[in-house]
Amino acid sequence: MIRPFTQLCCPLDGEPLTLSENTWHCASGHSFDVAKQGYVNLLPVQNKRSKDPGDSKSMVQARATFLAQGYYQPLAEAISELVLNKGQQNLLDAGCGEGYYLRHVLENATTNELKVAALDISKWAVLAAAKRDKQSTYMVASNSQIPVAEGSIDTLLCVFGFPVDSEFRRVLKPDGRLLMVDPASEHLAELKQVIYAEVKNKPERLPVSTEQWRLESERRVTFSVHLPTPAAISNLLVMTPHLYRASSAGRDRAEALNNLTVTVDVWLREFRLREFSLRSSHLQQG
Repeated sequence: MIRPFTQLCCPLDGEPLTLSENTWHCASGHSFDVAKQGYVNLLPVQNKRSKDPGDSKSMVQARATFLAQGYYQPLAEAISELVLNKGQQNLLDAGCGEGYYLRHVLENATTNELKVAALDISKWAVLAAAKRDKQSTYMVASNSQIPVAEGSIDTLLCVFGFPVDSEFRRVLKPDGRLLMVDPASEHLAELKQVIYAEVKNKPERLPVSTEQWRLESERRVTFSVHLPTPAAISNLLVMTPHLYRASSAGRDRAEALNNLTVTVDVWLREFRLREFSLRSSHLQQG
Protein backbone atom coordinates (compact mmCIF):
# COMPACT_ATOMS: atom_id res chain seq x y z
CA MET A 1 0.00 0.00 0.00
CA ILE A 2 1.50 3.32 -1.10
CA ARG A 3 0.49 6.44 0.83
CA PRO A 4 1.32 10.08 0.04
CA PHE A 5 4.62 11.44 1.35
CA THR A 6 3.90 14.82 2.92
CA GLN A 7 7.06 15.78 4.82
CA LEU A 8 8.54 18.10 2.22
CA CYS A 9 10.39 21.27 3.19
CA CYS A 10 10.85 24.60 1.47
CA PRO A 11 14.23 24.72 -0.30
CA LEU A 12 14.50 28.45 0.45
CA ASP A 13 13.96 28.53 4.21
CA GLY A 14 13.57 24.91 5.35
CA GLU A 15 10.00 25.41 6.59
CA PRO A 16 7.47 22.56 6.17
CA LEU A 17 5.53 22.56 2.91
CA THR A 18 1.78 22.01 2.74
CA LEU A 19 0.00 20.84 -0.41
CA SER A 20 -3.10 22.79 -1.39
CA GLU A 21 -4.70 21.68 -4.65
CA ASN A 22 -1.66 21.61 -7.00
CA THR A 23 0.71 23.90 -5.11
CA TRP A 24 3.09 23.35 -2.20
CA HIS A 25 3.24 26.32 0.22
CA CYS A 26 5.36 27.22 3.23
CA ALA A 27 4.40 29.59 6.06
CA SER A 28 6.73 32.28 4.66
CA GLY A 29 4.72 32.50 1.47
CA HIS A 30 6.99 30.57 -0.90
CA SER A 31 5.03 28.40 -3.32
CA PHE A 32 5.92 25.64 -5.75
CA ASP A 33 3.48 24.38 -8.37
CA VAL A 34 3.05 20.72 -9.23
CA ALA A 35 3.69 20.24 -12.94
CA LYS A 36 1.06 18.54 -15.08
CA GLN A 37 3.28 15.42 -15.17
CA GLY A 38 3.00 15.20 -11.37
CA TYR A 39 6.33 16.44 -10.00
CA VAL A 40 7.42 19.61 -8.18
CA ASN A 41 10.59 21.58 -8.84
CA LEU A 42 12.36 22.27 -5.53
CA LEU A 43 15.75 23.18 -6.97
CA PRO A 44 16.26 26.95 -6.62
CA VAL A 45 17.98 28.65 -9.52
CA GLN A 46 20.80 29.81 -7.25
CA ASN A 47 21.57 26.18 -6.38
CA LYS A 48 22.04 25.09 -9.99
CA ARG A 49 25.58 24.63 -11.22
CA SER A 50 24.42 24.83 -14.83
CA LYS A 51 21.33 25.83 -16.78
CA ASP A 52 20.22 22.21 -17.21
CA PRO A 53 21.96 20.13 -14.50
CA GLY A 54 22.02 16.35 -14.31
CA ASP A 55 21.35 13.84 -17.04
CA SER A 56 20.32 15.30 -20.39
CA LYS A 57 17.09 14.45 -22.17
CA SER A 58 18.96 12.10 -24.52
CA MET A 59 20.63 10.28 -21.63
CA VAL A 60 17.29 9.78 -19.89
CA GLN A 61 15.66 8.51 -23.07
CA ALA A 62 18.53 6.09 -23.70
CA ARG A 63 18.34 4.75 -20.14
CA ALA A 64 14.57 4.35 -20.29
CA THR A 65 14.79 2.45 -23.58
CA PHE A 66 17.63 0.24 -22.37
CA LEU A 67 16.09 -0.64 -18.99
CA ALA A 68 12.67 -1.31 -20.54
CA GLN A 69 14.28 -4.25 -22.37
CA GLY A 70 14.85 -5.99 -19.01
CA TYR A 71 18.64 -6.14 -19.25
CA TYR A 72 19.05 -5.05 -15.63
CA GLN A 73 16.04 -6.87 -14.21
CA PRO A 74 18.14 -9.14 -11.91
CA LEU A 75 19.56 -6.00 -10.32
CA ALA A 76 16.10 -4.46 -9.98
CA GLU A 77 14.89 -7.62 -8.25
CA ALA A 78 17.83 -7.60 -5.82
CA ILE A 79 17.22 -3.94 -4.96
CA SER A 80 13.51 -4.56 -4.47
CA GLU A 81 14.20 -7.50 -2.16
CA LEU A 82 16.57 -5.43 -0.05
CA VAL A 83 14.21 -2.45 0.23
CA LEU A 84 11.17 -4.57 1.03
CA ASN A 85 12.75 -6.70 3.76
CA LYS A 86 11.47 -3.95 6.02
CA GLY A 87 7.71 -3.47 6.42
CA GLN A 88 6.15 -0.05 6.99
CA GLN A 89 8.60 2.69 6.02
CA ASN A 90 9.16 6.16 4.63
CA LEU A 91 11.30 5.60 1.53
CA LEU A 92 13.39 8.21 -0.27
CA ASP A 93 15.02 7.43 -3.61
CA ALA A 94 17.87 9.95 -3.78
CA GLY A 95 18.87 10.08 -7.43
CA CYS A 96 15.90 8.21 -8.89
CA GLY A 97 16.72 8.72 -12.56
CA GLU A 98 13.77 7.82 -14.76
CA GLY A 99 12.34 5.68 -11.97
CA TYR A 100 12.99 2.13 -13.19
CA TYR A 101 14.27 0.68 -9.92
CA LEU A 102 11.70 2.48 -7.77
CA ARG A 103 8.83 1.27 -9.97
CA HIS A 104 10.10 -2.27 -9.52
CA VAL A 105 10.05 -1.79 -5.75
CA LEU A 106 6.48 -0.47 -5.82
CA GLU A 107 5.28 -3.29 -8.05
CA ASN A 108 6.51 -5.79 -5.47
CA ALA A 109 5.33 -3.93 -2.37
CA THR A 110 2.21 -6.06 -1.90
CA THR A 111 2.38 -6.31 1.90
CA ASN A 112 4.41 -3.19 2.72
CA GLU A 113 2.96 0.16 3.69
CA LEU A 114 5.18 2.76 2.05
CA LYS A 115 5.32 6.52 1.89
CA VAL A 116 7.57 7.27 -1.05
CA ALA A 117 9.48 10.35 -2.17
CA ALA A 118 12.00 10.51 -4.99
CA LEU A 119 14.33 13.17 -6.29
CA ASP A 120 16.80 13.78 -9.07
CA ILE A 121 18.67 16.89 -10.13
CA SER A 122 17.72 16.22 -13.77
CA LYS A 123 14.30 17.63 -14.63
CA TRP A 124 14.17 15.26 -17.61
CA ALA A 125 14.64 12.24 -15.36
CA VAL A 126 12.02 13.37 -12.85
CA LEU A 127 9.56 14.22 -15.61
CA ALA A 128 9.93 10.73 -17.11
CA ALA A 129 9.60 9.06 -13.70
CA ALA A 130 6.54 11.06 -12.64
CA LYS A 131 4.76 10.31 -15.90
CA ARG A 132 4.85 6.58 -15.16
CA ASP A 133 4.33 6.56 -11.39
CA LYS A 134 1.46 8.50 -9.84
CA GLN A 135 1.92 7.03 -6.35
CA SER A 136 5.22 8.63 -5.32
CA THR A 137 6.11 12.25 -4.59
CA TYR A 138 8.65 13.32 -7.23
CA MET A 139 10.92 16.35 -6.90
CA VAL A 140 13.58 18.05 -8.95
CA ALA A 141 16.14 18.52 -6.20
CA SER A 142 19.74 17.83 -5.22
CA ASN A 143 21.27 15.42 -2.72
CA SER A 144 23.23 18.45 -1.48
CA GLN A 145 20.00 20.04 -0.25
CA ILE A 146 17.28 17.43 0.22
CA PRO A 147 13.92 19.18 0.71
CA VAL A 148 12.47 16.74 3.26
CA ALA A 149 12.12 17.05 7.02
CA GLU A 150 14.91 16.15 9.38
CA GLY A 151 14.65 12.59 10.73
CA SER A 152 11.76 11.66 8.45
CA ILE A 153 13.21 8.80 6.38
CA ASP A 154 13.39 5.11 7.34
CA THR A 155 15.10 3.93 4.14
CA LEU A 156 17.24 6.08 1.88
CA LEU A 157 17.99 4.41 -1.47
CA CYS A 158 20.88 5.67 -3.59
CA VAL A 159 21.39 3.73 -6.84
CA PHE A 160 24.56 4.65 -8.76
CA GLY A 161 24.20 8.03 -7.10
CA PHE A 162 26.23 10.63 -5.27
CA PRO A 163 25.96 10.38 -1.49
CA VAL A 164 26.10 13.59 0.53
CA ASP A 165 27.00 12.47 4.01
CA SER A 166 25.65 15.39 6.02
CA GLU A 167 22.30 15.51 4.22
CA PHE A 168 21.81 11.75 4.30
CA ARG A 169 22.42 11.76 8.06
CA ARG A 170 20.07 14.71 8.54
CA VAL A 171 17.03 13.22 6.80
CA LEU A 172 17.37 9.67 8.18
CA LYS A 173 15.63 8.64 11.37
CA PRO A 174 18.08 7.62 14.14
CA ASP A 175 17.47 3.95 13.33
CA GLY A 176 17.13 4.53 9.58
CA ARG A 177 19.20 2.79 6.95
CA LEU A 178 21.08 3.83 3.84
CA LEU A 179 20.96 1.40 0.91
CA MET A 180 23.58 2.03 -1.74
CA VAL A 181 24.15 0.44 -5.13
CA ASP A 182 27.62 1.00 -6.60
CA PRO A 183 29.70 -0.51 -9.42
CA ALA A 184 32.07 -3.35 -8.51
CA SER A 185 35.40 -3.96 -10.21
CA GLU A 186 34.09 -5.90 -13.24
CA HIS A 187 31.08 -3.70 -14.01
CA LEU A 188 30.79 -3.21 -17.79
CA ALA A 189 34.39 -4.42 -18.17
CA GLU A 190 33.85 -5.54 -21.77
CA LEU A 191 32.51 -2.14 -22.81
CA LYS A 192 35.42 -0.38 -21.13
CA GLN A 193 37.86 -2.59 -23.05
CA VAL A 194 36.30 -1.40 -26.29
CA ILE A 195 36.12 2.33 -25.62
CA TYR A 196 39.35 2.89 -23.66
CA ALA A 197 42.89 2.40 -24.92
CA GLU A 198 43.84 1.37 -21.38
CA VAL A 199 41.48 0.23 -18.63
CA LYS A 200 42.65 1.37 -15.21
CA ASN A 201 41.38 -0.58 -12.24
CA LYS A 202 40.63 1.68 -9.30
CA PRO A 203 40.90 0.27 -5.78
CA GLU A 204 37.47 -0.52 -4.37
CA ARG A 205 36.38 1.33 -1.26
CA LEU A 206 33.17 2.00 0.59
CA PRO A 207 31.11 4.91 -0.77
CA VAL A 208 30.61 6.56 2.65
CA SER A 209 32.79 7.26 5.67
CA THR A 210 33.13 4.43 8.16
CA GLU A 211 33.51 7.07 10.87
CA GLN A 212 29.84 8.00 10.43
CA TRP A 213 28.37 4.79 9.02
CA ARG A 214 28.46 1.15 10.01
CA LEU A 215 28.29 -1.42 7.21
CA GLU A 216 25.47 -3.78 8.15
CA SER A 217 25.44 -6.02 5.10
CA GLU A 218 26.74 -6.25 1.56
CA ARG A 219 25.90 -8.42 -1.41
CA ARG A 220 27.61 -8.62 -4.76
CA VAL A 221 25.28 -9.04 -7.73
CA THR A 222 26.98 -10.24 -10.92
CA PHE A 223 25.45 -11.44 -14.17
CA SER A 224 26.02 -11.28 -17.93
CA VAL A 225 23.88 -9.38 -20.40
CA HIS A 226 23.91 -9.93 -24.17
CA LEU A 227 23.22 -6.80 -26.18
CA PRO A 228 22.07 -8.08 -29.58
CA THR A 229 21.95 -4.83 -31.57
CA PRO A 230 24.01 -1.68 -32.16
CA ALA A 231 21.09 0.31 -30.72
CA ALA A 232 21.27 -1.54 -27.40
CA ILE A 233 25.03 -0.96 -27.18
CA SER A 234 24.55 2.71 -28.01
CA ASN A 235 21.85 3.15 -25.36
CA LEU A 236 24.09 1.57 -22.72
CA LEU A 237 26.96 3.87 -23.60
CA VAL A 238 24.79 6.99 -23.73
CA MET A 239 23.23 6.31 -20.32
CA THR A 240 26.60 6.01 -18.56
CA PRO A 241 29.34 8.52 -17.70
CA HIS A 242 31.60 6.60 -20.09
CA LEU A 243 30.00 8.48 -23.00
CA TYR A 244 31.89 11.61 -21.94
CA ARG A 245 35.00 9.92 -20.61
CA ALA A 246 35.72 7.97 -23.80
CA SER A 247 37.62 9.45 -26.71
CA SER A 248 35.96 9.92 -30.08
CA ALA A 249 37.94 6.91 -31.33
CA GLY A 250 36.63 4.84 -28.46
CA ARG A 251 33.05 5.85 -29.18
CA ASP A 252 33.58 4.99 -32.84
CA ARG A 253 34.76 1.51 -31.89
CA ALA A 254 31.61 0.99 -29.82
CA GLU A 255 29.39 2.21 -32.65
CA ALA A 256 31.00 -0.29 -35.02
CA LEU A 257 29.90 -3.27 -32.91
CA ASN A 258 26.91 -5.38 -33.96
CA ASN A 259 26.52 -7.07 -30.57
CA LEU A 260 28.27 -7.27 -27.22
CA THR A 261 28.07 -9.30 -24.04
CA VAL A 262 28.81 -7.29 -20.90
CA THR A 263 29.16 -8.09 -17.22
CA VAL A 264 26.93 -6.33 -14.72
CA ASP A 265 28.80 -6.31 -11.42
CA VAL A 266 27.54 -4.21 -8.50
CA TRP A 267 27.58 -3.96 -4.72
CA LEU A 268 24.35 -3.70 -2.72
CA ARG A 269 25.17 -2.39 0.72
CA GLU A 270 23.20 -1.46 3.81
CA PHE A 271 24.58 1.13 6.21
CA ARG A 272 23.35 2.37 9.57
CA LEU A 273 24.35 5.50 11.41
CA ARG A 274 27.28 4.50 13.59
CA GLU A 275 26.18 6.68 16.52
CA PHE A 276 22.82 4.90 16.72
CA SER A 277 24.41 1.47 16.20
CA LEU A 278 26.83 2.06 19.09
CA ARG A 279 24.06 3.42 21.33
CA SER A 280 21.87 0.38 20.60
CA SER A 281 24.78 -1.95 21.38
CA HIS A 282 25.40 -0.26 24.74
CA LEU A 283 21.71 -0.48 25.65
CA GLN A 284 21.62 -4.19 24.80
CA GLN A 285 24.76 -4.83 26.87
CA GLY A 286 23.30 -2.89 29.79
